[in-house]
Amino acid sequence: MIVQAMILALALQAAPGGLPPEEEARAQDLMREVRCMVCAGESVMDSTAPMAQDMRRFIREQVALGQSDADLRQAMVERFGHEVLMRPTFEARTAPLWIAPLVLLLLGGALFLTAMRKPRTRN
Repeated sequence: MIVQAMILALALQAAPGGLPPEEEARAQDLMREVRCMVCAGESVMDSTAPMAQDMRRFIREQVALGQSDADLRQAMVERFGHEVLMRPTFEARTAPLWIAPLVLLLLGGALFLTAMRKPRTRN
């Protein structure tokens, strides 16, 4: 009896949600873009946390209702903040997240070049 219940639970969890294939593909693409708020660095698609399951269900429901991708992303941001997106949008608030890696790369390159051009002293 317990084994049958576990098999049923796994089958229900694996079920795509009854969406047509093109809508299910769109929902899964969106699930890869949304971060699980419980797991560190995992998308909702990859997470097994109960909250991620709720978020997947919400995304599927919104896709079934015909909500656009941009509207759905905005709804997730309003509900959870900008941290919910795996790739945050470029805004004044998130600009340091996008600019800092470029600045650090340029700074590292400049330090490397100055270290390589440094004149060597002869004994």
